[in-house]
Amino acid sequence: MKTPQALESVIDALKKLPGVGPKAAQRMAFHLMQHDKGAAQDIAEALINALSRVRHCERCNNFSEQPVCDLCQSSNRDESVICVVEMPSDVQSIEQTQSFKGHYFVLLGRLSPLDGVGPKEIGLDRLITRASEDVVKEVIVATNFTNEGEATAHYISEKLIPLGLNVTRLSRGVPAGGEIEYVDIGTLAQSIIERKSAD
Repeated sequence: MKTPQALESVIDALKKLPGVGPKAAQRMAFHLMQHDKGAAQDIAEALINALSRVRHCERCNNFSEQPVCDLCQSSNRDESVICVVEMPSDVQSIEQTQSFKGHYFVLLGRLSPLDGVGPKEIGLDRLITRASEDVVKEVIVATNFTNEGEATAHYISEKLIPLGLNVTRLSRGVPAGGEIEYVDIGTLAQSIIERKSAD
């Protein structure tokens, strides 16, 4: 039996989510259409609302409904320290540890020359400008411990150390090849506390 085209479109859309294969996408689509149309409507409305209201913070690139996000506006944050992460989800993971009270800069990616992602594509010029502000004393490079994340960390260190900044890297409590989003909170907190020089 052929699946209706409209339902096939839902399945195709769900397959685009990370970790969702064809079978899982089909199960989700069938469940929403057969057992939980209310949830399907809620999801659709929430996505449309988020797409129209959520943007990237002008200062750090994190998700925000305002031009500048709440973390950047907070007077309780330490302006002398910037933590550089790859994705907004990494900010959430680090915030859950309650061990970091500085500011963030979200790259929205990592260096990957084979994929055509260079320094300009991840806003490294903006990071260097921001890190050059007189108030900034330390930059914590919290990119993932993947090959691309390590290359990005090395590039950032090479650009920022000559500016007289203290550039540190997360401690190896985060496993090699691991991604910050999936590291348990205790390990991540220890990594931030035991950060070391990136040179």
